[in-house]
Amino acid sequence: MMEELKKKLLDLLGEEGFRTEESMAKHTTFRTGGPADLFLMPQNRTELKESIVLLREYNVPYMVIGNGSNLLVGDGGIRGAVIQLYQRMQNISVEGTEMTLDCGALLSAAAAQAADASLEGLAFASGIPGTFGGAVVMNAGAYGGEMKDVLLSADVLTADLEVKTIPVEELDLSYRHSIVPEKGYIVLGGKLQLKKGNEQEIRERMAELAQQRREKQPLQYPSAGSTFKRPEGYFAGKLISDAGLKGKTIGGAQVSEKHAGFIVNIGGATTKDILDLIAFCQKTVQEQFGVTLETEVKIVGER
Repeated sequence: MMEELKKKLLDLLGEEGFRTEESMAKHTTFRTGGPADLFLMPQNRTELKESIVLLREYNVPYMVIGNGSNLLVGDGGIRGAVIQLYQRMQNISVEGTEMTLDCGALLSAAAAQAADASLEGLAFASGIPGTFGGAVVMNAGAYGGEMKDVLLSADVLTADLEVKTIPVEELDLSYRHSIVPEKGYIVLGGKLQLKKGNEQEIRERMAELAQQRREKQPLQYPSAGSTFKRPEGYFAGKLISDAGLKGKTIGGAQVSEKHAGFIVNIGGATTKDILDLIAFCQKTVQEQFGVTLETEVKIVGER
């Protein structure tokens, strides 16, 4: 049965779009994670839809990822299929003050294109390492801006495999939340509403934010950005730092010495190292300050 499915997926997606036993360390910014049984990279909506039809027909579970910038995959890998919507679905176009994006377009590329067109509103996203699809799912934000400020609508594939355009008001965007996961939607693309600005000023703002990131964030090491959500009334990084955990290391995982809100892979970390360090930070902060730290990074796969 599995061999039959593999053949059909290969016929549908071609060699460029289908792999088996694919190491997830290649597809997450943490650079850790075991193999996915099946790894699919559709290049358009039709291929995506047909892939899902096949996987369902053979009762193979699947998950959808972007560029893996907020993902921690267990060392045991992922049973079933991973559908990556990233490198083969990256179109961005601008008309007037509206920008249309494919789900796999990188936010950094979108911000650069907005600057080229003298459009403001997206500078905050210039350093967010994720894709547009992932950014909609978790209402990504940084430096006082978030997706809900600029999003007009998102095109989604519903659980019934229908394509729907959902206006931003109906996506229920709040801090690191949207209705996309609970509805079982897959973001296919969408539109942003930007406004005319001064190209030089936009570029200066982007350069200023890039400088802040370089000074404050451990960009030289693999990570998934902020490891923890911001607890109500606190900053995760400050709590971890105040608990004396800066530089705390387990295996190849370390609480960044530059910014305690980041756990980084300083070389050869396993996902287990990172999870153990996350748990250690949570336990210590809970004991010292009575605050519960929730992970912002999504944890999937077999441990």
